[in-house]
Amino acid sequence: MTGSNHVDGNWRFALILGGARSGKSSAAEKLVTLRGKPRIYIATAETWDDEMRDRVARHRADRGAGWLTVEAPLDLAGALGRVDPDAAVLVDCATLWLTNHLLADHDLDAEAAQLAVAIAACPAPVALVSNEVGWGIVPDNALARRFRDAQGRLNQQMAAQADLVLGVMAGLPLVLKGLPPAGFA
Repeated sequence: MTGSNHVDGNWRFALILGGARSGKSSAAEKLVTLRGKPRIYIATAETWDDEMRDRVARHRADRGAGWLTVEAPLDLAGALGRVDPDAAVLVDCATLWLTNHLLADHDLDAEAAQLAVAIAACPAPVALVSNEVGWGIVPDNALARRFRDAQGRLNQQMAAQADLVLGVMAGLPLVLKGLPPAGFA
């Protein structure tokens, strides 16, 4: 059941938070791999330029073989609804997904609510990567402040729903809620 604290470390929904290049994606990949199930990687990035295409290619190479990749820059709920119940899912990342919706001028609260429902209904365990953006300075423009506030609210909503919440700093995972599985360090 989503939202419960599993004593055995067998999470149903895990949230992995951290700053840029903190190691959060690697931690999430390890969590999903430890499930011992076929792995689905739901990518939310949009590749608008060469730098982003290179970044996505490096990420894919770092992840290695054995992952089925699904592109879902906007319809994350739909992608989660179509996953194989015998798989384990990594969504990378909520931050880019939220950015895509912000730039498309969608209702961010409605999208977040739809995501929460989709995660709860997903037949497979889900690890969601998200950036912690609230530790920096107050942004100097309204759009950036709107994004920072929406991201903070989304992270809180997802953390409340998650069985396991990890914060990652300098490649070190810190358990904020729940218990990680055996073999996770």
